[in-house]
Amino acid sequence: MNQARVPRVTEKAIPLKEVVISLYEAQEKIYPRSIFGYFTKWRWVMVWLTQLFFYGVPWLEWGQRQALLFDLDTKRFYVFKLVLYPQDLIYLTAILIISALSLFLFTAIAGRLWCGYTCPQTVYTEIFLWIERKIEGDRATRQKLDESSISAKKLFKKIGKHLAWIAFALWTGFTFVGYFTPIRELFSDFTHFSVGPWDTFWVLFYGFATYGNAGFLREQVCKYMCPYARFQSAMFDDDTLVVTYDEARGEPRGGRSRKLEASKELGSCIDCSLCVQVCPTGIDIRKGLQYECIGCGACADVCDTVMDKMGYERGLVKYSTQNAVNNNWSRQQMLQRIFRPRVLIYTAALTLLITGLLVSLWVRTPFRVNVVRDRGVMGRIAEDGMLENVYRMQIMNATENTQHYQLSVSGIKDLQIELEHTEANKIITVKPAESRWVVVDLEIPDGSLRPGSHKILFEIKSVEDKETVLEKSIFLVPR
Repeated sequence: MNQARVPRVTEKAIPLKEVVISLYEAQEKIYPRSIFGYFTKWRWVMVWLTQLFFYGVPWLEWGQRQALLFDLDTKRFYVFKLVLYPQDLIYLTAILIISALSLFLFTAIAGRLWCGYTCPQTVYTEIFLWIERKIEGDRATRQKLDESSISAKKLFKKIGKHLAWIAFALWTGFTFVGYFTPIRELFSDFTHFSVGPWDTFWVLFYGFATYGNAGFLREQVCKYMCPYARFQSAMFDDDTLVVTYDEARGEPRGGRSRKLEASKELGSCIDCSLCVQVCPTGIDIRKGLQYECIGCGACADVCDTVMDKMGYERGLVKYSTQNAVNNNWSRQQMLQRIFRPRVLIYTAALTLLITGLLVSLWVRTPFRVNVVRDRGVMGRIAEDGMLENVYRMQIMNATENTQHYQLSVSGIKDLQIELEHTEANKIITVKPAESRWVVVDLEIPDGSLRPGSHKILFEIKSVEDKETVLEKSIFLVPR
């Protein structure tokens, strides 16, 4: 059976066009509009409080030293009255855990208040924007300036703005380093051009970070670099206080004259887009809660001014909870939902940690002692025929005064103590906030103890404070 031949069809090659698909949306520069209102005032109050603390505390003195100093050269941390050593790392760990739990607690109750009011990125961005407004003008003026061609006026304003930014950023970097190097000495070194290379590096590094983050990156840090924005939703629930838009009242939105009242056909939102223009991250709060929202309340302030002009009731955009908006709860009903299980758990854990930290600091001994056996000398016969063990004892004075410590050792009969380079009566002198190593020789008559290790107890007593520290060790008798 013959098969029918199928003619071959030759297709011409179709040229392929190269198509470039961008995975990232081009970001337009955000020009936040200036606004005045209740939440804006509180934001500036927090700016002043945080910056007065940051720039002022390093210059405070406590006694004859800097009040707050993390001195890395001497490995001592001065926190007003407290003097901490690297061995006191547990206190720093406790403070970090308390800070994290506090952030969780505040987030569960009131959303991203930290981001909107006290986060350094928000605070410095607000300061840099204020400098920009003072030099370049308001939002519309800045937009026109950026769109205009290069001119002497534009260069003058741009250069002036950046010089002001750089000066402020360098002062910020200098202050930051002043928490780790005595700031008065650092200032003297800079004025005499004798500052060290590492101090110079960190001043420039932190200054550059401030200049770049607050001057250029701004909202990009909050949206893409900050991890808190990503995991905040795990701490949110329907009773968390956030900036919300009352959709039932505002929709359908639309423009109208001031004489036209809100009705079923037209909601309270006049679609002026001012809430978008004042947002530092450029989001539209009317689309619902978004992870980019830092909870600053700028949209609530500007919306209230629009409602006042229109003669409408305030609160179209406001701080509220999702349950309160959905169920039309009053403020009292909303506040009653604060004490829910997760908030109570955070509060209990935070209370226990803070109480434990304060009690630990209150009962903390004003000196620390470490006793280390000299491993190079297991046990030897001294020149006088006595059996000798050698120890190295470190005493750290955590007070601001010279202290005297008396040493005694128990656990073995007829035990004799020899101290090198110390005063009589086994008294050891340690200067204020200093650490001293002392060599201790313990001797017993040869043959008075059986071979092996024998437990002994070092007792170090402060002559001034009457505090006592006990340290266990062993005395080796060779076979």
